[in-house]
Amino acid sequence: MLLRGIGTITGLAVTCVLCGGYMLVHNDASGTTVAPGSAATEKTLALAPMSLGNPSAASGPEMLPPLFPGVGLDAPSTHPMPVVEQKFKVRRGDTLAGVLGRAGISRTDAHAAVQAFSKRHDPRRIRVGQELKVRYRLASIDDQTGHANPGRFDGFRYAPAYDKEVRVARAESDGFDARIIDRPVTRQVSRAEGTITSSLYVAGKKAGLPNATLAELIRAYSWDVDFQRGIRKGDRFEVMFNFVVNDEGRIVRSDEILFAALTLRGDRRAIYRFGDGQGGFEYFDAKGNSAQKALMRTPIDGARLSSGFGRRRHPVLGYTKMHRGVDFAAPRGTPIYAAGNGVVEMAARNGGYGKYVRLRHNGTYKTAYAHMSRFGRGIRKGKRVRQGQIIGYVGTTGRSTGNHLHYEILRNGGQLNPMRMKMPSGRKLIGKELNRYHALRKALDTRYTSLPKGRALVAQKKN
Repeated sequence: MLLRGIGTITGLAVTCVLCGGYMLVHNDASGTTVAPGSAATEKTLALAPMSLGNPSAASGPEMLPPLFPGVGLDAPSTHPMPVVEQKFKVRRGDTLAGVLGRAGISRTDAHAAVQAFSKRHDPRRIRVGQELKVRYRLASIDDQTGHANPGRFDGFRYAPAYDKEVRVARAESDGFDARIIDRPVTRQVSRAEGTITSSLYVAGKKAGLPNATLAELIRAYSWDVDFQRGIRKGDRFEVMFNFVVNDEGRIVRSDEILFAALTLRGDRRAIYRFGDGQGGFEYFDAKGNSAQKALMRTPIDGARLSSGFGRRRHPVLGYTKMHRGVDFAAPRGTPIYAAGNGVVEMAARNGGYGKYVRLRHNGTYKTAYAHMSRFGRGIRKGKRVRQGQIIGYVGTTGRSTGNHLHYEILRNGGQLNPMRMKMPSGRKLIGKELNRYHALRKALDTRYTSLPKGRALVAQKKN
C-alpha cells in the first residue's frame, strides 16, 4: 500500500510538470511580447476590453469573438497586425478627449491625438450625434479560436462634412499626425411626381422622396402656401433634385432642389433654383419673381394652426371678441423665427400677450409674436434681425391656456389675417440677371422632361 501510494504521488507530480510545461509553451506562443526598448507599462486596450463595447469581453481579451478566423500567429512578421475600427457617438456634454477616454484610450494618447486633430479642425465644432471611428491595431490573434487581443490605439476618423474627413493616425515617432482627406462622392439627379391624397408629406414619401428633399420642398413654398389648409385631395407635385452619394453608397445630401411645381386647385406654381454666383441661391417663378416673400406666413416649424383670425369666444375671458392674429400650437421651447428682415421694436412683457416681440420690417409692415417662454439670444430693442433668425421660443406666458405662438401681421398699424393676405413680394430679377435666369430655366425644363417619370430614382445603401 505504501509503495502504491508513493507511485500515485509520483505520477501526479510528473503529470503536473508536463501540464505546466505545456501551458508555458502555449502561452509563449499566443501571448503578446514587448519589444526591447518599448514601454512595458504602456496602457493598451488589452487592459480594457469592455471599452470595445462587447459585454462578452468582460472576462478578458481572450473572450473577444473571432474577428479574422483565417489569420494565425505564424504569419510573417513583416505583415502588420490588422486594424479594427469601432464607432463612438458624440453625446451631449462630450469633449473630444472625453469620447476617446470612453473608448479606453489613455490620457497621454488622447491628449496627443486631440492636439494633432486641433491643427486641422476645431474640436468645439463637433456636434452631438456625430461619430468618431476609433481604430485599434490588434496585438494578437489565435489561429485556433480566432479570438483577438485588442492592441494599442492607432488613431481615429471624423467627418465634419459629407465630402471631407479628418484622419488622425499614429506616426513613426509614436506621436500622432492629422490630415484632411477628400471623400469620394457622386452627384446624381432624380425626378419624382405624384398626386396628393392626404398630405404632401405622405405623397412625397410614396414617390420615394428623401426626408431632406421633402423638407426643402415645403420650405421653398412656405412663404405662399398654407400646408395645413391650402392643400386639397387631387393636388399634384413635381420635383427635380440633386442628391449626393458617398463611397459607402449612402445618400449624404438630398436637399438641393433644382425645379419644383405644385398644382393647387388647377393653379400650377413652378419655381427654379437660381444661384447668385457667390454660393447663395433663391427660388424664382417663371417670370423671375422670388418665391421667397418679404414675410413668412408661418414663422414656426411643425406647428398646428389652433385658432384662426376673426371673432371667437376667448378661452380665458369667456366672452366673444376679435382675435386679431393666428395661433400655432406647439411644444414649449419650439423655436420662433423672424418672419422677415427688420429691427426689433419691442422685446418685453406686454400685458396679456406675455413675453412679446414686435419687429418693424419697413414703413408699412410689422409683425408681432406673443406668449413666448423666453426671448432668443441677443433679442432686444433696436437689434437688427434677418428672416429666419430665432427670436424666441414657444411658451404660455400672459393670458394663455397652453403653449402656443400668437402671431400678427400689421400693415400701417392694422392687423391682417396672415393666412389670407397676399404676402408682400420679394426680389425681382431684371436686365442681364433676368436673361441668365431664363436661359437656366429653359435648360432645367429640358432636363426635367428627359428624366424617367414616376418614383424618385435614388441610390440604395450598401449592405
